Amino acid sequence: MKEKKIRCETARNFSIAKVLEKFGHFPTRETEKEAWFLSPFRPENQASFKVSKTKNRWYDHGVGMGGNVIDLVCLITKGTVKEALDILGDPQLSFPFQQQPFLEGSNEPKIKIQYAKVISHLALREYLHLRGISLKTALKYAREVHYHYKGKNYFAIGLKNDSGGYELRNKYYKNSAAPKDYTLLKNSNRKLIITEGMFDLFTLLELDPELALEYDLMVLNSAAFVKKAIDFIEDYDSIELYLDHDDAGRKMTERLMAESKKCIDKSSLYKGYKDLNEKRVKTLHHDLGKGIQDVFLLPQKQSCFAPSGRKVKRK
Repeated sequence: MKEKKIRCETARNFSIAKVLEKFGHFPTRETEKEAWFLSPFRPENQASFKVSKTKNRWYDHGVGMGGNVIDLVCLITKGTVKEALDILGDPQLSFPFQQQPFLEGSNEPKIKIQYAKVISHLALREYLHLRGISLKTALKYAREVHYHYKGKNYFAIGLKNDSGGYELRNKYYKNSAAPKDYTLLKNSNRKLIITEGMFDLFTLLELDPELALEYDLMVLNSAAFVKKAIDFIEDYDSIELYLDHDDAGRKMTERLMAESKKCIDKSSLYKGYKDLNEKRVKTLHHDLGKGIQDVFLLPQKQSCFAPSGRKVKRK
């Protein structure tokens, strides 16, 4: 039985900026309120295509027209409204809903970092183990970050970015604390590795702990920072790309390789998996021939924790 077709009212709430990313178009510049792209349906050298993040509307100044996300998909695909709704309703593409940005002076809740320290909490150690990452590796690059959000206190594995914000991960949540940016770990090397997320980087370091002696290391943290990466990759003799096996990851790989012949696509090393960390987790699972919970538990009895870190009893 076919799933019910997505309705226009629902489709209009999908984030235009995220839909453009899924089609392989990334902003050349952006602020909290707007993002500027090269037009997705006509050639141009200077970005004149604006997306309002607050209104979730687009406007192409080059042709003097604009609209909502459905209008945009129709123009990009040269298809009908029905075909656009089919694309937006495709669960494999997973278009997110528009979220209003947290603007200065607004009453919207923000993530507020309280403090960062050496990773020590058992819940985070167990989470690292679940992802196939040793505490020794994580301690070199990440911190235990405690933060406040919507009236509650939380903690997570935190990777600091180049603008002072944090990517935050724990068993329950995937968050980030503004400002967003990529993370570049400079080691004065002539070769660069680029990953999409922190756990792909940690996986590489698990496989080769001496990697930082030969490479500088970069985590994009978001597809939006590909343009910024392009601005400096020519400073390196070679760039190895370990990006995701999804539409956005492939588009990023293609874009970086088109910009520089020094880029090398390494994604074949984890063919059949979404990313490098997924391959590590599933390979360890398979090799030990046990259930995933058996493979990645720390020695002795595992504890259970709520998202806030409160210890809870097992049922």
